[in-house]
Amino acid sequence: MELTELEVIMQFKQGDRSVFEDLVRKYQDRIYNLCLYMLGYPRDAEDAAQDTFVKAYKALNGYKPDFEFYTWLYRIAVNTCRDYRKKGKASVPSEYLEDIASPEPSPEHIYQSKETAKLIQASLTRLPEKLRAAIILRELEGLSYEEIARTLHTSVGTVKSRISRARGELRRILYKKI
Repeated sequence: MELTELEVIMQFKQGDRSVFEDLVRKYQDRIYNLCLYMLGYPRDAEDAAQDTFVKAYKALNGYKPDFEFYTWLYRIAVNTCRDYRKKGKASVPSEYLEDIASPEPSPEHIYQSKETAKLIQASLTRLPEKLRAAIILRELEGLSYEEIARTLHTSVGTVKSRISRARGELRRILYKKI
């Protein structure tokens, strides 16, 4: 029988540190993808994702279930990515960004999908950090406006505004490239 997140966290708080691995397994791909979209470079995303889990491990005893765990973890990831950018730890994104696999059978469609994904990913890296975080959490991670507001420590209205501005800015960037 699989434990719920809350049960895993309670066991961790009671001294069973091995259960943290369950949380890592559950969220590692989502956190890595978030970091990749925030930083734009796979190596940086790996480092930031690892740092996110180290920070979460150290802070988990203080976690209170006022927020859902993934919202709390995403906040740590977003802040870690911000720190990477501020402290100059982030690399300059390369011309070739990691391919995003496509399930489409047509080779032409696969090529076009990959090119579009690379174009969008490269465009995301050109957005201001606050806009990038909001649009990634909404469009790629599927968080609600309320969850994003809690994650980014801002109001729902600000989140909606940032997402709207991010979409407009992405349109402008993409139309310039087309």
